[in-house]
Amino acid sequence: MTMPLKPFAITLDPGSSLANKTGTWRTERPVYVDRLPPCNAQCPAGEDIQGWLYHAESGHYEEAWRHLVRDNPFPAIMGRVCYHSCEGACNRGQLDAAVGINSVERFLGDEALKRGWRFTPPAQETGKRVLIVGAGPSGMSAAYHLRRRGHAVTVLEAGPKPGGMMRFGIPQYRLPRDVLDAEMQRIVELGVELKLNTKVGRIEEAMQGFDAAFLAVGAHIGRRAYIPAKDGSRIIDAVSVLRSMEGEDKPMLGRRVVVYGGGNTAIDVARTAKRLGATEAIIVYRRTREKMPAHDFEVEEALQEGVMVKWLSTIKQQGVGGDSGSSTLTIEKMALDAKGNPQPTGEFETLEADSLVLALGQDVDLSLLEGVAGLEVTDGVVRVDPQTMMTGRAGLFAGGDMVPAERNVTVAVGHGKKAARHIDAWLRGVVAPAAEPKKHAPATFERLNPWYYSDAPKTMRPQLDLARRTSSFDEVQGGLTEDNALFEARRCLSCGNCFECDNCYGVCPDNAVIKLGPGQRFRFNYDYCKGCGVCVSECPCGAIEMAAEAG
Repeated sequence: MTMPLKPFAITLDPGSSLANKTGTWRTERPVYVDRLPPCNAQCPAGEDIQGWLYHAESGHYEEAWRHLVRDNPFPAIMGRVCYHSCEGACNRGQLDAAVGINSVERFLGDEALKRGWRFTPPAQETGKRVLIVGAGPSGMSAAYHLRRRGHAVTVLEAGPKPGGMMRFGIPQYRLPRDVLDAEMQRIVELGVELKLNTKVGRIEEAMQGFDAAFLAVGAHIGRRAYIPAKDGSRIIDAVSVLRSMEGEDKPMLGRRVVVYGGGNTAIDVARTAKRLGATEAIIVYRRTREKMPAHDFEVEEALQEGVMVKWLSTIKQQGVGGDSGSSTLTIEKMALDAKGNPQPTGEFETLEADSLVLALGQDVDLSLLEGVAGLEVTDGVVRVDPQTMMTGRAGLFAGGDMVPAERNVTVAVGHGKKAARHIDAWLRGVVAPAAEPKKHAPATFERLNPWYYSDAPKTMRPQLDLARRTSSFDEVQGGLTEDNALFEARRCLSCGNCFECDNCYGVCPDNAVIKLGPGQRFRFNYDYCKGCGVCVSECPCGAIEMAAEAG
């Protein structure tokens, strides 16, 4: 008969090597690390996306909003017009679908407007004065960040209202004007002086009495192209069309509208034409859809609304003599050569159009820079030091459309933030501001343990029904409900940064992980740790790595 074994225990003297010197067994030790999540690395505005999502997923919306606006004062605007390249970089996209970062940002921005959240005024004044030319995204971003640092800021804007190309280049169905006005006004309420209908003739004269200046003039001049045209032909530029939408008298484009170009502005004008009553809105573009610079989701929305696109086509001539006095356009078909470049074919067709709208890009009016010594202008933009955003003229900085960079709202907002930091250093007499913290190593998907996460499909934002989209300028893209926004925020994987899930604490066979309290994360007791690496393999977000033992 086999007798059952009796349980027994071994009690170790706390001073024995077996009790507290297991670390001598190690060749490697685990260490907690912070890694740079791909969303943060991708954001042109420099947002700590993972940081504000962390607050949002806990339902702390005001805290999330205040964390967000440390870097970007326009969450309600950006939640509508940003092309959210952060989502293209999101690691969750390799699991099921990217986190809806942009939709949560919009929710936070709208929540702030609804609840009347305001920016905290500066604690003290510096006595320094900064001039900003242009009340667009870059200028107002710089104004916000400079004012928070305690500087007196004056913004001069040539137009009747602030917003720049956000107002005069983005249609209302994408950006409602009450949202734009509210986020502009919140910056003014911070103590920024805004002077409208004030065009700067010479920047050197305007800078008198100021300690520094930031140039943020938008690209409001539409580029032209030589198209042989007969008398009576109606050719207008896209910027003029979109700008006139802000006035009392809307543009008269007619029933048949042809738009020449392939960027987002071309899409915006064609969709605007449909809303103004055009029965035909046709985009003529010389390349294929794959090469079109316009964002694919906007192209798709335009096609849904009845906009037609003639790919691989170019306009050779415009004449008169169509039905009802309309113009005729001679269109030449193109073909791709062996290198994928479009080449003329000699095949032509004729289109009738009441209006031809040129959407071939925009330029900046640089006349205000005449007489400024030290400036370098190349290809219609001002050369600046890429680190400081300062031009060749000491104390004069520039950003947004005025400098060599991709032209979109998010990039412009980032320029304003960066320039403000360096202007602040200039005003304080610092040759260069404190260096940016060294960036952490990237948090790649391979470092994660995604099997911890269940499938959670991305929440899709509602869209206005098609009939109303083509008959009004009501906003096309809707926002998330609070429940949906909370769900979407919780889809974040916290790539590369500990979110205190307790996995390492629970799986450690040596009880070597010590909890430090909410928000304080953990630390290792290396006297007990054997260096087995279980904590590393079980960390969902890749925030622990093994490091070689010294010596």
